[in-house]
Formats: sequence, C-alpha cells, structure tokens
Amino acid sequence: MIFCMLLNREKSSGPTTKEDLGRATWTFLHTLAAQYPDKPTRQQKKDVKELMEILSRMYPCKECADHFKEVIRANSVMAGSHDEFSQWLCYAHNVVNRSLGKVVFPCERVDARWGKLECEQRACDLQGTTMDFNDGTK
Repeated sequence: MIFCMLLNREKSSGPTTKEDLGRATWTFLHTLAAQYPDKPTRQQKKDVKELMEILSRMYPCKECADHFKEVIRANSVMAGSHDEFSQWLCYAHNVVNRSLGKVVFPCERVDARWGKLECEQRACDLQGTTMDFNDGTK
C-alpha cells in the first residue's frame, strides 16, 4: 500500500523508474525502522532480517537486488533494538548512496528525519508489540 502511494505521488503516468522505486523503497524501509520497537521480540528480529533477505532476492531491479545482497552480506542486519536497526539501515543506505555518487546522510540525524508515525491509540505499532486498545476509556 505505501509503495503504491509513494510511487503515485512521484509519477502519475508511465512506467516506474529505477530511481522512483528506490526512493519509495527507502521511504518504506526508513519508516519501518522508525516504528521498530526499542525492545523487539525474537519474531520481530527474525522478520526484519528475513525482509532484508527477501528484498535482496526479489527486488524488481536485479542490479539493485544484487548490490543490496552484497551490502547485507558484508554488513549483517542489526535488529536488536530501534536504534540498532535504524542505524544499520542508515549505514546500508549510505553504502548504496556512495556507490551511486550521491550525498551521504548523517546517521546521527536519522530519528529526526524518519520519526515515528503519528497514529491514534498506537495503531502504528508493529505487530508483536504490546498494544492495549482497551484501556478503559471510550
């Protein structure tokens, strides 16, 4: 869903470019990292690592997928906490940016750039976190 919205916002006609797909993917991944819990469950750690592996195999741009596979092979996905995953993702994104001759993002500012989504009743929390929608208020 988020990919569709991001891609539609970028370009409303014609095929999706590699650049548009990359921007949408990084937006999705950084948004995911911003929501990633401080204390993830074992399942959440497993899922996020698996997601990165799947992207490296199934990404629609083979050249990009192969490069991402190299990036995660050289720098194992770190997913022990929100800070760890956000910093790992920023580092991985910067590896890609350097290879493309793009500007490197200062990773100490990742939380300021990709903050938590604003949602009512913690509806943006990742599955597997403790969510209490029945707190007694109506």
